[in-house]
Amino acid sequence: MYINGEWLHAKSGETRNIINPYNQEVIATAAEGNAEDTKAAIQAARVAFDEGSWSTLPASERGEIVYKIGGLIQRDLEELAELETLDTGKTVEESRADMADIANVFFYFGGLADKDGGEVIASPIPNSESKVVREPVGVCGQITPWNYPLLQAAWKLAPALAAGNTLVMKPSEITPLTTVKVFELIEEAGVPKGVANLVLGAGKSAGAELAANLDVDLISFTGGIETGKTIMQAASHNVKKVALELGGKNPNIVFADADFETAVDQALNAVFFHAGQVCSAGSRLLIEESIHDEFVEALIERTKQIKLGNGFDENTQSGPMISAEHRAKVEDYVEIGKNEGAKLVVGGKRPDDPALQNGFFYLPTIFTNCTSDMRIVQEEVFGPVLTVETFQTKEEAVKLANDTIYGLAGAVWTQDLSKADFVAARLRMGTVWINDFHPYFAQAPWGGYKQSGIGRELGREGMEEYTEVKHIYRNTQPEPVQWFN
Repeated sequence: MYINGEWLHAKSGETRNIINPYNQEVIATAAEGNAEDTKAAIQAARVAFDEGSWSTLPASERGEIVYKIGGLIQRDLEELAELETLDTGKTVEESRADMADIANVFFYFGGLADKDGGEVIASPIPNSESKVVREPVGVCGQITPWNYPLLQAAWKLAPALAAGNTLVMKPSEITPLTTVKVFELIEEAGVPKGVANLVLGAGKSAGAELAANLDVDLISFTGGIETGKTIMQAASHNVKKVALELGGKNPNIVFADADFETAVDQALNAVFFHAGQVCSAGSRLLIEESIHDEFVEALIERTKQIKLGNGFDENTQSGPMISAEHRAKVEDYVEIGKNEGAKLVVGGKRPDDPALQNGFFYLPTIFTNCTSDMRIVQEEVFGPVLTVETFQTKEEAVKLANDTIYGLAGAVWTQDLSKADFVAARLRMGTVWINDFHPYFAQAPWGGYKQSGIGRELGREGMEEYTEVKHIYRNTQPEPVQWFN
């Protein structure tokens, strides 16, 4: 762990083995911190913010340091990508792409750091000046998930640092390796001690303290909806700012006039990329009824050909589930789907390949004959499971797409621009793709409607999450009011 500029063991002396989900081999041993370690990190961050120079450093200088972190990530890209694949099982090709995106996030927020000089407001009061400025929130707690460990860390670290905050980050206890490495780079880049702190350990101990501690001014969490609700309750004790990204049940809407081959290919990528362990996965496929049979037949044939395997094998297209527990959760949902009356048309079991038996693999799975009242349609499975529904009109497509508690992302496929605009305007989601699925970039905000979360990451909005707004008014010709004379 990295606390107040020092690399430390857990106060308890406890450790945790980190395993490769491809073969269950131990790849590292990490400190297993608890609330006491988190309290020490929070205290370091509090002192660094209240008494240190980071928040008052010229924004351009902070930006240069944040930008430098991006350069160090580029330098060590291959090492980071290999660590990410060992830790998560994803293909190393995907991990390399993640690292390039992560570097760009630091470049973007490093460049954005000095771009907000405040806003002058036209005061209606004579002989006065009025302006609005943004200032850092203070001490930020940041909790990241296991599916995109360093990508999600970057989305939080870069804007928080660029805005002048101090922070304590807790990555998922099962995938901490790249976050540990990037904190080495943060130290190398010259971030002062106490500004950025790293604690490791389980959410119920090390993480819960971040949400409840009164010295934390903001808590940012990416993960499951139930944990998000718990964090909101804990944060209410001192009414700290809350930023949450809690996943989605994302619709992928395909109209009959869409480019058929492209839509089929993208539907596969939408749901089965990274074994479906993506918050924005297109796990709900809504197909116009007239092309349903042909589309599903093409999907099934392509799904059967997906190559599972070792993330370091160049032929591998998809890796394992993250853990035995998570695979068991996916298997439970598959059984639920069967019992609800959905038709299993492909997958629905572990692979038979002897080479995959030591890993947490599960075959890409498709259910047809699904209806919106089914749990597998309503709840986030977070695995390689696709549900298929049909619609006849654009109005029905929108109604089905919006019919969950989530609102993170969705896509529409059509060659009719007016139809695409009609659907995009009515989807209650933070991101809508037209004739594409999954693109994101640092310049555009990311976040959801409804129970997919609160606030935004990335873009200018992602920077603003880590600031407070202050109005400053100055009377240029002060004189007595004489109200009480």
